Formats: sequence, structure tokens, C-alpha cells
Amino acid sequence: MINQKPPITKRRPKVTVIGGGTGLPILLEGLKAANCEVTAIVTVADDGGSSGSLRNAVNTIPPGDIRNCLIALSDMKDIYKDIFQYRFGDEDKEFSGHAIGNLIIAAIAEMRGDVFSALRLLSYMMEVDGKVLPACEEPLILQGHFADGTMIEAKQLL
Repeated sequence: MINQKPPITKRRPKVTVIGGGTGLPILLEGLKAANCEVTAIVTVADDGGSSGSLRNAVNTIPPGDIRNCLIALSDMKDIYKDIFQYRFGDEDKEFSGHAIGNLIIAAIAEMRGDVFSALRLLSYMMEVDGKVLPACEEPLILQGHFADGTMIEAKQLL
């Protein structure tokens, strides 16, 4: 009997990224294309646009950066991605500027009781290849603390 080695299985490189904004989803798409096992830890300090509005209206973490990361790692059909990313126009009054995906993330988090449960469900539904996690369960406010004891919040910079 000849000693045969078991077949070599190629393991996927494990990569964890931390960030947000427009650059993170682009990076995630590249890592997905490179067949990496990805975990994205997404910032929750956005306070503008649809994310800021939902953050204040329903006391949730801002969903926009998370939405874009889910899409970047999703294997679902493009038509479903387009629906998830659809943003209501200016003529739509209360919904103006909101992305459907942001509303869905906020709704499922409320239904499930926490954002982590919502993201597990969405990751399954959206066929996400990887993990998308918020950096924190609560919305954050970026602050700068200076040597002279003064402090400024990101909102004050605008």
C-alpha cells in the first residue's frame, strides 16, 4: 500500500478591516475577488444624510456604511442589490434621500432587538461572503480633545 498524502486544501486568507465611508466597500470588493475570508468592522459615527436622519429618528447606529459593506460582500443577484441601494428622490417628502437598505437595516434591528441579530439575518438573506460588524452598538460622536483642555465634536467642524 502506497502512503498517499491527503489532498491539499487551499485555505482562504483571513483579513479583518476597520473603517467606513466610500473606500471600505471598494476594498472589500477587492478582497472578495481575491477569495479572502473577510471581516469588516464598520464605523458608526456618520451623522449626515439618510444615516444621520435614521440615527436620530429611531435611535440606531447609522446604517449607510454597513449597507454598502453588505452589498460589497453580497453574492445576491444585481437586481436585489439595486433595490437595496435604491435612494428615494427629493419629491418623496419624508423618504427623500433615504436608501431602502438603510430603512431595512433599521427595521430589522428594531424587530430583532439588536443590530447584531439584524446583520446576521441580513447576511444570510443577502448571501454575504464574510462578516460585517458595527464597531459599536451605539452611534458614536467623534470628538477631538486638545492639550489645552478644550474639546470639539465633529458636527462643530461643519
